Amino acid sequence: MQLELTEHIVRIAVVRPLERVDAFTAPQLRERLDALSGEGTKHFVIDLSATPFMDSAGMAALVSLLKRARQAGGEVVLVWPTDEAARRVLHLTKFDRVFPMFDDVQSAVNHL
Repeated sequence: MQLELTEHIVRIAVVRPLERVDAFTAPQLRERLDALSGEGTKHFVIDLSATPFMDSAGMAALVSLLKRARQAGGEVVLVWPTDEAARRVLHLTKFDRVFPMFDDVQSAVNHL
């Protein structure tokens, strides 16, 4: 009997910032995301549900990750923040049009 077997292993990193993602903390986030990407992770769920604030430095870190993931054939999806101010920033900057957005982590993982 002739068989062809292909095994697919998909590694998805779920990253959940628990504090503000701003000019002071974004470099640490970027460093950790770059390390995960360098280790071969191509698919990311960034769970912003506990993130109270994000500024342009945080958004730049996410855009950088998106570019790197897509170049590797992966994707980055976001979970909506529960904080209204953080949600508003994502709407105003049109991040919700650049990144697939989900209400919870399981829906985001299922998308990938």
